[in-house]
Amino acid sequence: MSSNSFAYSEQSGGGEATELGQEATSTISPSGAFGLFSSDMKKNEDLKQMLESNKDSAKLDAMKRIVGMIAKGKNASELFPAVVKNVASKNIELVAGSVVMAFEEVCPDRIDLIHRNYRKLCNLLVDVEEWGQVVIIHMLTRYARTQFVSPWKEGDGLEDNEKDFYDSDEEQKGKTDRRKKLYTMDPDHRLLIRNTKPLLQSRNAAVVMAVAQLYWHIAPKSEAGIISKSLVRLLRSNREVQYIVLQNIATMSIQRKGMFEPYLKSFYVRSTDPTMIKILKLEILTNLANEANISTLLREFQTYVKSQDKQFAAATIQTIGRCATNISEVTDTCLTGLVCLLSNRDEIVVAESVVVIKKLLQMQPVQHGEIIKHMAKLLDSITVPVARASILWLIGENCERVPKIAPDVLRKTAKSFTGEDDLVKLQILNLGAKLYLTNSKQTKLLTQYILNLGKYDQNYDIRDRTRFIRQLIVPNEKSGALSKYAKKIFLAQKPAPLLESPFKGRDHYQLGTLSHTLNTKATGYLELSNWPEVAPDPSVRNVEVIELAKEWTPAGKAKKENPDKKFYSESAEEEEDSSESSSDESESGSESGEQDEEGDSSEDSSEHESESGSESEAENKRAAKKNSKTKGKSDSEDVDKENENSKTSDSSNAESSSIEDSSSDSESESESESESESRKVTKEKENKTKQDRNPLTKDVSLLDLDDFNPASTPVALPTPALSPSLIADLEGLNLSASSSVISVSTPVFVPVKTHVLLHRMSGKGLAAHYFFPRQPCSFGDNMVSVQITLNNTTDWKVENIHIGEKKLPVGMQMHVFNPIESLEPEGSITVSMGIDFCDSTQTASFQLCTKDDCFSVNIQPPVGELLLPVAMSEKDFKKEQGMLTGMNETSTVIIAAPQNFTSSVILQKVVNVANVGVVPSGQDNIHRFAAKTVHSGSLMLVTVELKEGSTAQLIINTEKTVIGSLLLRELKPVLSQG
Repeated sequence: MSSNSFAYSEQSGGGEATELGQEATSTISPSGAFGLFSSDMKKNEDLKQMLESNKDSAKLDAMKRIVGMIAKGKNASELFPAVVKNVASKNIELVAGSVVMAFEEVCPDRIDLIHRNYRKLCNLLVDVEEWGQVVIIHMLTRYARTQFVSPWKEGDGLEDNEKDFYDSDEEQKGKTDRRKKLYTMDPDHRLLIRNTKPLLQSRNAAVVMAVAQLYWHIAPKSEAGIISKSLVRLLRSNREVQYIVLQNIATMSIQRKGMFEPYLKSFYVRSTDPTMIKILKLEILTNLANEANISTLLREFQTYVKSQDKQFAAATIQTIGRCATNISEVTDTCLTGLVCLLSNRDEIVVAESVVVIKKLLQMQPVQHGEIIKHMAKLLDSITVPVARASILWLIGENCERVPKIAPDVLRKTAKSFTGEDDLVKLQILNLGAKLYLTNSKQTKLLTQYILNLGKYDQNYDIRDRTRFIRQLIVPNEKSGALSKYAKKIFLAQKPAPLLESPFKGRDHYQLGTLSHTLNTKATGYLELSNWPEVAPDPSVRNVEVIELAKEWTPAGKAKKENPDKKFYSESAEEEEDSSESSSDESESGSESGEQDEEGDSSEDSSEHESESGSESEAENKRAAKKNSKTKGKSDSEDVDKENENSKTSDSSNAESSSIEDSSSDSESESESESESESRKVTKEKENKTKQDRNPLTKDVSLLDLDDFNPASTPVALPTPALSPSLIADLEGLNLSASSSVISVSTPVFVPVKTHVLLHRMSGKGLAAHYFFPRQPCSFGDNMVSVQITLNNTTDWKVENIHIGEKKLPVGMQMHVFNPIESLEPEGSITVSMGIDFCDSTQTASFQLCTKDDCFSVNIQPPVGELLLPVAMSEKDFKKEQGMLTGMNETSTVIIAAPQNFTSSVILQKVVNVANVGVVPSGQDNIHRFAAKTVHSGSLMLVTVELKEGSTAQLIINTEKTVIGSLLLRELKPVLSQG
């Protein structure tokens, strides 16, 4: 619904609200005196009447007022029955957000109320208004963490071909079975992730942030990278939005640097940025720093240190110190630069530099004796008390490493003792005590002189410290046993400070929440649950189908249509529905069409089109009825066909939650929506008996959203592959003979065979295997998805596992996995990569490196893994095959036993070799398969035609003749085998 129409609805709804309020005033309170004490009752009655109105705008206004009452802490429990009745509203997007908001306020722990409405909420997300989208996404995030297993455990399922020496065959088999239990994402889990992806393009920053936190908390780590671009886009907003987004990016960049490394320059500080934004950008730059970009960042930091914003300059110095700690290659460079800053005129810069240097030298004191000497020379020119005290502390801690300089520093500071700051005086006393214990021959008298000065100082802290030190280091008759351990007390090894990010501890709060921003638990914060070890029963989200293709009608009314009226006539609608609701329908339909045009990819648009509202379905049915008389078929045939199409359409909707959208699904649903917009003539006829039925009454729960749509969505259990019969049924959904839709479908079969990437003997205990999951690569449309499983077979940690030098042919590209900090002994992990093989079987060579070694490895793809399966009709297959003849066609004759030419055997053998989709065939002796190449998208059409006897002809049609020939060579021996 557009903003203009929404404003119009608000105005009209307000008018009705006024009239309803007047009626309530006249009917509730007969006396004026009593009316003064019954304002709440009148208001509630007013709201009840608004909720029972026929106008959606009045219902929406009432919903907003109820949510406002709840926010103010008022009791609105008596209004909930009236709210629940409105669940049967035709325009679900008007009330879904309000209902979920009320649910979150009243009973957020009642997860059981969400089960049967989960899929509806997922499918309705794109149509709900923006503030409702935020509420629903946060609720579904919490729901997903309680109902699905963690998608981050993909490395648990491993396959080890080695057999323990003492294990029996049965024990070894049991271990192998456990290792083969690879992670499989729940279809409902995938539904939520897929349906929220288009919202990353929302103009509302809160919606984008809500989707980003959902991907962060529930999506596989390999798919979470898509949110980075959308979050960086929000940095163009006002400073308040920037602050929240940068805080969340700072938390994310600690754990997953690779997500934001491509956008490094987006976090460079601008002179116009406020201080809070500058410091957050510094934090992110520090988290993203590595050996490759540290040189560029250090040049950037040198500019920041000269900033007039002293708080920002001090934060930059701390950033340089953290970079020096994290990246050992630049530690010396950073120390040298920090030492130069000690001569700065600004006290804050000098103080921060000294503090950072002190921390760095605590970590490696032996290697930096020269820096300590240099700092001692600067003591005469540095006047900042904090800096002077830090230098004296460093000299005292390392007095044995600078035996010539330390006594001289004590001599100089003894002269100026009375004029020093109290902080500096305390460190002079400590330095004297340490030198007295390590070099008493040179410093005994000097230390006693300083102790005498401190004995009569005006500050009582200094006097107390002087008496304590004297009794501890100068033995006498009154000294206790503690003086024997004076050297151990003063010269004990101090723990090195940890230079950590202040955002390191915030990841236990849900991103995007107030608690995360404040780094403390805020009132009303709901913690995310830990992933369950075993997923709860998914059948609780199944919805029983009571009646298919049922149109929405108001309670107590039966909606009838006159078949004699023309399709373009709207008089029937005007008699049955108000003009306002009709305008709402058309506007919501146009809005969904605009969103389809703005989609980033065909997948997003097809998904959005598959979730069209009930209005388009109703219009399609009316069109089907009015034009069915032009066909020469009997009424009974039309009725049967309509029933079959309705069932198939609904089942395809449910199956989209478990399987990637097949072409038949997107074909039928996209055409359904396009026809509703252009009001074209369709072929089916509406069943008259269904139009005369009233909606069945049933119990409604708080979140019962089943009545929003004209038909309940049936649930199809996930299947590993699409059977030919199912594809044939889906083919019947094609309502337009002129259009052809060819899109990527789910893989029919995923082989579990793995390939050795690095043997454990060659890898010094590190073993690596890879396999092809046959899924679209999340790193690029032109890339083949590869999953690598790393095993540590040693008894020690393997650290810093990463991809080193790459030796790729011209044009080939590779997206590597993020470096793995460490892999525990006997541990394993699975990571994802993307490789663009450029539609060739050339080898991708690169180095798999650890902290100490690099190993040359290579990946060569089988020709069948360079394809993506597509779903298409038999008619489209023949049409495309006719255009790929001549040099684009290769064929061969196959000879095999008749039992090897059954449909199931041919299907199994072909899909095992190549990632192709099944094309429905009307002939039993012809089997067709279709795919497209990953890089160029060229079609690959495979035909197996059975001849008489024990022969068959294998035909491949494709523009990529080289790949076609290779695939022919692969398939021929496989199909010929017994």
